[in-house]
Amino acid sequence: MQVSQFVEELQSELATLAELGDEQTAAAARRIAVSLRGSLGLTFVRVLGEAAREVSAQIPDGRVEVRLVGQDPELVFVRDEEADVAGPAMGDEAFSARITLRLPDALKRSLEAAADSEGVSVNTWLVRVISRSVHGRGRRSGQRLTGFAES
Repeated sequence: MQVSQFVEELQSELATLAELGDEQTAAAARRIAVSLRGSLGLTFVRVLGEAAREVSAQIPDGRVEVRLVGQDPELVFVRDEEADVAGPAMGDEAFSARITLRLPDALKRSLEAAADSEGVSVNTWLVRVISRSVHGRGRRSGQRLTGFAES
């Protein structure tokens, strides 16, 4: 997806609006449009990242990642490896290890809500999160996305 075409459209719209004023207003608008170019591109990537995060929360067996190819973002579906192992066909009997985990009630409620929003059990949700954390692939921290980029 080429973000630059959207940035150029916004710059063009700003220039068109600026023409309604005098020459000083138009010149100021042109300077603003040029200086906004970089931040507009980053804002588009952040919007795509947020959209990918929201869609990923609704996908039970994978996630959507935003990857940069040069300066252009690319949306990619990534199937969770652990979904194949911990899928509904295998059930809990496929797991051979058991641990006891003590949590504050508030954290337990948050875990239950997160699992419920994805339509999975708390155990399945925890296995997915722990697996992602241990394997280090596709990790997200706040608004920062990690992954790879090609140039």
